[in-house]
Amino acid sequence: MLIRTLALGITLLFLISTSASLGAAQEPASPPIADPSDKRFKDVTEDWTTPALNGSHLLPVPPLSFFDDTHPGYTVQLLQLQWRWGDPLDVYVIKPTGVKNPPVILNLYGYPTDTDPYKNAIFQKALTNDGFAAVGFVSALTGHRYHDRPMKEWFLSELQESLSSSAHDVQMVLNYLGTRGDLDMNRVGMFGQGSGATIAILASAVDPRIKVLDVLDPWGDWPTWIATSPFVPEDERADYLKPEFLKKAAALETLDWLPKIQAKKFRMQQNIFETDTPKAVKEKLRAATPSGTAFAFYKTIPEFKAAFPNSTNLQWMEHELRMLPEPPAGPPLGSSR
Repeated sequence: MLIRTLALGITLLFLISTSASLGAAQEPASPPIADPSDKRFKDVTEDWTTPALNGSHLLPVPPLSFFDDTHPGYTVQLLQLQWRWGDPLDVYVIKPTGVKNPPVILNLYGYPTDTDPYKNAIFQKALTNDGFAAVGFVSALTGHRYHDRPMKEWFLSELQESLSSSAHDVQMVLNYLGTRGDLDMNRVGMFGQGSGATIAILASAVDPRIKVLDVLDPWGDWPTWIATSPFVPEDERADYLKPEFLKKAAALETLDWLPKIQAKKFRMQQNIFETDTPKAVKEKLRAATPSGTAFAFYKTIPEFKAAFPNSTNLQWMEHELRMLPEPPAGPPLGSSR
């Protein structure tokens, strides 16, 4: 495998080239089953042919809280959420202090980035500086979520599972956040990078709760991307170009889901110098965006790093979240309506 990482200041935002058969679209539960004696998820089913939760039956169990730390200006809470066999998900909830029900921004970096960025105090502070909460987690078959699998099975070899189950996770995380009562769920944004950007697009296309979406270097146009991207290991490329693999990937084609994005505001950022997504694919992705999409392009690494101080680039999203209209007031207390 080849892993190429572009460090931004404190090496928190990653642009990665890494190397890597798909499960059936409908499985009793997403493998692996880490503990066969765990009967909590015996009725779980998951449809990997769509990013929508329709057709899937995931069963969230009560969250586990590992720590809740207070820092000057913000708090950090690490939770473990789970709704399928063998796949507990670490979720960081970072909140500014002194702000009641802050707007919230979900962050999903690309494979193979784990949750290490959310453990860095400089990054934590940068995420919450302007009164916004941040929620961080990783995609399927990534970081701490990759275990009990044969080494030949990884994010790309299981692309259908990786993308669809991660899009389901975004929605399940939103479900959980909505139960907390300490976040403004009318002002939810999401940032995604690389494969995380693709997952964010899929999630936004099926879930209107993501009001503002900002993505950096999404993957897509699977036949071309797989055939030409240096991310794909040469000794595995032929397997991923087989019709049966491409057919499964086609259900999660970024070009098809981009026009369906339900976010009220959408921005696509692209690094012109980045090669994991070839130029022709970048152009197709730009052409597939819905009307009104904002764009940002970075020609060089220094230009990109300047746009992401402390590995964050939140001003555009924060502005758009603030500009959202207030939700309509509910009926007065005691009203029979």
